[in-house]
Amino acid sequence: MNEKDITKISSHKSEWKTDKMNVPVVFHIQEALMPGQATMEQLESVAGNDTVFHHIAAMADVHSKPGRKNATGTTVVSEKHILPQINDSDPACGMRLVRTNLDDTNTTPEEIDRLFQVLTKTVPTKKFIGTYLPLRVIVDICRRGIQPLIEYLSIETKNETTHCIERGNFFDREMSRKDIFDIIPALFLFFAQFRAGVLGAAGNHFLDLMKVTDIIDEETAKKLGVRRGQYLFMVHCGSGILGQYTMYMYTAKKREHLSQAIMVTLGRFFFFTPFKKTVNAIAKKIRAYDFGAKEELFTYDGDGEDGKLYMAARNACSNFAHANRATITHNVSETVKRVLGRDPEMDLLYDMPHILVSQEEHYGQNLWVHRNGTSRAYGKTRMQDHPLFRETGEPAFIPSSMSTEAYLSVGQDGNESSFYSCNHGAGKATEKTDTIVPHNKAELDKKLAGKGVRLYNGRSSKVIEQDSSHYKRIEDVIESVTENNIVKPVAKMQPVAIIMY
Repeated sequence: MNEKDITKISSHKSEWKTDKMNVPVVFHIQEALMPGQATMEQLESVAGNDTVFHHIAAMADVHSKPGRKNATGTTVVSEKHILPQINDSDPACGMRLVRTNLDDTNTTPEEIDRLFQVLTKTVPTKKFIGTYLPLRVIVDICRRGIQPLIEYLSIETKNETTHCIERGNFFDREMSRKDIFDIIPALFLFFAQFRAGVLGAAGNHFLDLMKVTDIIDEETAKKLGVRRGQYLFMVHCGSGILGQYTMYMYTAKKREHLSQAIMVTLGRFFFFTPFKKTVNAIAKKIRAYDFGAKEELFTYDGDGEDGKLYMAARNACSNFAHANRATITHNVSETVKRVLGRDPEMDLLYDMPHILVSQEEHYGQNLWVHRNGTSRAYGKTRMQDHPLFRETGEPAFIPSSMSTEAYLSVGQDGNESSFYSCNHGAGKATEKTDTIVPHNKAELDKKLAGKGVRLYNGRSSKVIEQDSSHYKRIEDVIESVTENNIVKPVAKMQPVAIIMY
């Protein structure tokens, strides 16, 4: 990387453009958070495509992942094209924050331990069968959002639809059952019956109990129903195999596992739909791209038959992702009632995806916005249709690692250069950020215990990579988002108990 290609805009923002790039990358970070060479190469490659509009917004947690075309922590925009390779293959993977009436005055550490011992069973990480839902409910979720799930499970979580992005339904019209079977193979819908309520074993998907330790903005915190000492549940997961298999069928991407390749092939083979001609054309196009090996981006025409088909399938799977987090929330609530003998009065603060493709207006144009590891963070002006967030801005949560602080924040007006996006975490660091770096599970548990945090499950051999030493310092991240007027911090939270694979 040639430093001459970087133009400093402010102490926390810079622009980078080489002769290989059609558009620049705008980094919304200070110099200390700049990514490594592998990430820069990914960004340069994506920015070299003529389908990308204006600039790529890179946030504080920008970093590369193996086998991905684009770096996490970016927002990429196109005028006319949908770019499925930009995003991870898990539609509406995201986080939700749930308020409770539990706090440090009415809930003891011993009770939290008893609760999480049981939650490891009721909120599984890696399990073939989670909360069973009949096929009709799965299809209804895909076409109508989370309302059918609320009705079927008798969910009592307050604001379950009001405080979801798009009110828990990504379609702007009610789809028919036939519509869903026309865009998603029945085989995938059948397997989805058994997969709700599962956190998943991918990456750092988690269920955290967070304690509010500091209130930074008293007025906004009061409006959002957050107070010092309160316990909140944070859930991070996605659309499971329904979204994964469906997106692999529509995206030029190398299959990471043999099972994925088999399932996608079977799904397409037994997929009888009036759009069969379009589906076959997409499959041919994917093969021509050598399953993503080509440098140029795989594209769909946003107004074309293929683009409309892709977005319909994506929206249906996104509905299931929200329903998955709603199921987990419901199961947590029922477990609290059973173990602690009281109703936690679960109340959804917000459910926000950080893998998102949507049409939005920016720079005076209607554009296709691809958020990959970034959350939408609209200010008050863009949230005027919401009864609460019009007064606060759109909530955005920024967790850092399993043992360091997380922040509840709200979006700000005038954040055009990031396309009104906020990083979804601290992001992996290029160098270790702690002096103590655990090398095994025992060392990790000891380090966490020293910070008053307990990890439950944690069976993966790679769970030690979620230690704070592998992540950027949250203080630097918050400084960047604040200085760039991306979000305003409202409250600081500390992890207490964690379920992660």
